[in-house]
Amino acid sequence: MGTTASQLGKDLLSEYQELTFLTKQEILLQSGGCVMHVFFRAHKRFSECLSKEDKNLPTPRVPMEKVLSLPELKSNPFRKRICHVFSTSDMKDGSLTFEDFLDLLSAFSDSATLEIKSHYAFRIFDFDDDGTLDSGDLEKLVNCLTGETDDTRLTPEEMRQLISNILEESDIDKDGTVNLSEFQHVISRSPDFVSSFKIVL
Repeated sequence: MGTTASQLGKDLLSEYQELTFLTKQEILLQSGGCVMHVFFRAHKRFSECLSKEDKNLPTPRVPMEKVLSLPELKSNPFRKRICHVFSTSDMKDGSLTFEDFLDLLSAFSDSATLEIKSHYAFRIFDFDDDGTLDSGDLEKLVNCLTGETDDTRLTPEEMRQLISNILEESDIDKDGTVNLSEFQHVISRSPDFVSSFKIVL
């Protein structure tokens, strides 16, 4: 559905630029002679995930199961963690409001900085939400990346060795865990990280 830049309004455009990492160019995408709004496209996708009853609520939330079924997320091995990190639900159920959904898209956009992307990646990989990546978090991270089938699962010895190698490379203060600044230091040496940490509707 096409619309014009004037319909969005300067105030609303400015508000969404301030609230997200989306640039004006990302909010307004030129397509076939008309301007398509990422905001409206995101809202349309969000609304499609709502039940009829939920659409009438003052602050509707999309259940995590529906978010996980989106093509952009359903093959991501960290999809459940992504929902939990971006969800503001008091029930910790991974459900998303539209603002949560927009925050998610913003953090995964091309315009989000390396600092922002690495901050959210760290939170996604911190499975126990304790502010560090310990051996338990790293084991879950590796299992997400390799899969947990008999063909892909690492042996206990391979897992121990891999985690030891990760900590040797990343754990600067040698406390047995990786904190956010250590993680960001490692990520800063990975030029492909920014381009791979992306979700596009």
